[in-house]
Order: sequence, then C-alpha cells, then structure tokens
Amino acid sequence: MATVDGTTDSDADGSDRPGIWQLAFPSILGNLSFTVVGMVQTKFIGELGAQALAAVGAGQRVFFAMQAILMAVSAGTTALVARAWGARDYEEASRVTMASMVLCGGLALFSSVLGLVFARNVAGVFGLDEQTLDMAQDNIRWLSVFQLAFAVNFILSAALRASGDAWSPLWISIGVNVINLPLLYVFVFGHWGFPAMGVAGAAVAAGLAFSVGGAVLVALWVKNKFRVKHARGGWWRRARLKRLLDIGYPAAVEQGVFQIGFFIFLMLIGNFYGTEAFAAYNIGVNLLMVCMTVGFGFSIAGSTLVGQHLGANDHEGATRSGWRSMGLAILAMGSLGLLVIVFAEPLAVFFLGDEPLTVRYTVQFIYLLGSMMPLMAVDFAIGGSLRGAGDTRFPLVASFASLIGMRCGLAALFTWLQLPVVWVYGALVGDYLLKGAMLIWRFKSGRWRTLVRMDDLAADRG
Repeated sequence: MATVDGTTDSDADGSDRPGIWQLAFPSILGNLSFTVVGMVQTKFIGELGAQALAAVGAGQRVFFAMQAILMAVSAGTTALVARAWGARDYEEASRVTMASMVLCGGLALFSSVLGLVFARNVAGVFGLDEQTLDMAQDNIRWLSVFQLAFAVNFILSAALRASGDAWSPLWISIGVNVINLPLLYVFVFGHWGFPAMGVAGAAVAAGLAFSVGGAVLVALWVKNKFRVKHARGGWWRRARLKRLLDIGYPAAVEQGVFQIGFFIFLMLIGNFYGTEAFAAYNIGVNLLMVCMTVGFGFSIAGSTLVGQHLGANDHEGATRSGWRSMGLAILAMGSLGLLVIVFAEPLAVFFLGDEPLTVRYTVQFIYLLGSMMPLMAVDFAIGGSLRGAGDTRFPLVASFASLIGMRCGLAALFTWLQLPVVWVYGALVGDYLLKGAMLIWRFKSGRWRTLVRMDDLAADRG
C-alpha cells in the first residue's frame, strides 16, 4: 500500500511500484530545466523588444498546435505501456513503444511540411503587425524543421515514464538544456562567427538541442540500455495500432480544441488590444511555467500509477493514486503560484525592462492565472490519471466545454462590451472552475476503471 507521501506503493501480490514522488520528482526536475531555459529565452528575446516577444508567443502557439497529434500518440503510448507493465507483459510494452515511434515519426514529418508551407498564413490570424509577423513566420518554420526530433523525445520519454523509469528522461532533458542554453546565446545575438538570428535563433537552438537528445535516446534504446527494450519484430499489428489510435484520437481532438481555443483567445487579444497585451499574456504564462512544470510531474505520476494499477487489476490502488496525485499537486502548485503573485511586478520589470504598459498587463495577468493554480492542479493530476486509464474522451468533452464554451465565450463577450483587457484575461477563471468540477466528477464516478480491459490487451500480443 502506498504511504501518504507516495514514497512506496505495493500491490497485493507484494510487488513494489514506484510511488508518486518517485515518478513526479524527476519529471518535475526535468521540466524545471526546460522552464529555466524558457525564462532565459524570454530574457534574451525581451531585450529585442515587445514585438519579438509577441512573435515568439505566436510561434510557440502554432508549434503547440503542430504537436497536437504527437501528444495524442504519446497519450496512447503512456496508457498502453503502463497497462502492459502493470500486467508484467514487458514484451508488449516494447512493441507498443516501437509502434508508437513509427506512427509518431510519420505524423511528425507530415506536420513539418504543413508548418513550412503555411507558417505565415497561420501566424497571421493573431493580428500582429508586419514586422512581428515576419519574425513569427521564421520562428515557426525553423521549429518545423526539427519536428521529428521533438517527436522522438516525446514518445521514448513517455514510454520510459510509463514503465516507471522517470530518471532516464530526466538525464536526457538536462543534457538537452545544457546544450540549448549556449546555443540560445549564440544564435539569438550572433556570436563566435554565427549570424544574429533573433527570434528564429531561439527555434534553431531548441531544434539542435533536441536533435542531440533524440539521437542519444534512440542509440540507447536500440542498444537495449533502457527497461523498455527495442522491438525488432512483431510490433506491426493492426489491433495494436488501432488501440493506440482509439486512445489517442480523442487526445488529438482535445489538443485541437486546446489550440483552437487558445487561437481564438489570443486572436481577440491581439486584434483588439494590441501587441503589448498579446506579449503580456505570453510573458505571464512563461513566468508561471514553473508552477505548471510541477503540475506536469504529478500528471505523469498519476497517469503512470493509474495505468499500472489497472494493469494489475488493482482498482482501489488506481483510485488512491489519482487522488493523492491531485492533493500533492494542489499543495505544490498553489504555493508556487502564490510566490509568483507576490513578486509579479519585479519579475515583469526584470524580463521586460522599460515597457510600462506591457509590465502592467503582465502583472494583471499573473494575478489572475496565479490564483488559478490549485484548479490547474486538478486539471493536471486528475486529467492525467484519466488518460492513464485510457479515458481520453471525457477530458476532451471537459476541454471543449471549459475552453471553447466558457473561456472563449466570456472573452468574446467582454471584447464586444469593450471592457479592459484584464476582463478578457479573467475569462480563464470560468474556464478552470468548470473544467476542475467536471474532471473531479468523472474521476469520482469510477467509469474510467473498465474502459480498457486486460482481455482486450491480450489480443494484441504476438
């Protein structure tokens, strides 16, 4: 049985599973390293002005939209690898990983082409001025070039964490970020004989760093250095791919809903409130990313432990893991959110410098989003637990109702009433209140426990 702090977790048959903190802690550290790089990037780009910051924000939003399909395959990978591992079917876990790699690699190449061809068209919806649009276009195109490298990191890291190995992805992510930091300095400002690429340089730095990390992951995986082995045969089965898609496609649609919702939300801000308000949103999100990073850690812990417990037919252990992940996430994210709120203005001034209007908008946004951290913790932990059980459809419904219906609906209303931009920012309060309530209701219902059955998984073997 798991202890309160999640340090150990044993099944009825006596086998030990990793505890919540054993999974969450290395995941949090890995994501924190990315957050540090993101803050350094924000500082570097901030020296180029609010237009550059807005361009990076637009580029990131389009990039996240391009990664929606990759995240969907990753959701299927996590659910099926965790189930197979909990059932001690390690060969099936390896075959699922191989199938996921091939599927995700093909989708990554397809999305790369779309990003290269339609970068300017998509970035144009944010109402940016011509110079900012040019920078956003370059950022998106360079990110598209490296889409396959991002996909490799996504899938192999997800498979390893689902098997209970959260440390290997941590060391790889630290290596990626150690490489990324000096490359940021070189390519953004132009040093050591390289041209100053500005906003595009941030994308090139990230792409090269992830390419190195992906190459190391693949090399170690092929040499069977990880607990999830490289499967050379038997992985191409229609039933296995179908299950990946059945679990993954609602997650893909959910990511699509996310991106559409954020696009609408940012289009309203960019077109009706200007570049400063648009940049402030992205700066505020980056400053609070440390809180979200912690949430991602508990999302990974919840999804892995719920999946493994269900694979071992331990429904009570799965339920216990989900609730404990949520409680720890609320405590950690709420505390960090409060800390960022207290220092909101000095942080905004540090990253923005002499941009008084953008600083004011940023502080307002931080107050609102920071106060929502406990509700975001519910989203991360319980949403992750549901996905780990293979229940990817209900989070889709919750995202559509809260993001499209509540946040975008309120934001459109406040824009139509010509209220100050802080009201538009405030629409996210309704979003997180509704989504948190819906996810808690679903988890309490227990319907997620039997959506993927072990006898169904057995059909995929061989």
